[in-house]
Amino acid sequence: MENLKETVFYKIIHGQLPAYKIYEDDDFLVIMDRYPNNLGHCLILPKIPARDIFDLNDNCAARLYPLAKKIASAVMDATGCDGINIIQNNSKAAGQVIFYFHLHIVPRYHEDDMRIVSHQKDFATEKFEDMAEKLKRGLQ
Repeated sequence: MENLKETVFYKIIHGQLPAYKIYEDDDFLVIMDRYPNNLGHCLILPKIPARDIFDLNDNCAARLYPLAKKIASAVMDATGCDGINIIQNNSKAAGQVIFYFHLHIVPRYHEDDMRIVSHQKDFATEKFEDMAEKLKRGLQ
């Protein structure tokens, strides 16, 4: 795993690398993704370093979605897109490439050919019941 201070996002936050900055406050920096799925694709970066959602400061997490809503509205207005994806990956198995928490705000168009693939599975009722109980226990 990368040291958080060695990640491109940490370096952008601390002015060591350039970025197209579109918003900044005490807790977050929002930049345009340098390799976007569509033009207007933005990344929300917390200033308190976190590897993934499990490492994210609770106060930061509480402020994240109000900001995501604000940024998504700005992206929709600026691009005229047909929809927005909000994506956040945790660990390599889930598609995380840079191991510094970041939330994607991606403008979408009816014919943009971007695909988020879903291979839905069908499980027996008892599998759902067993998993529901495990999840409930984990929340206690």
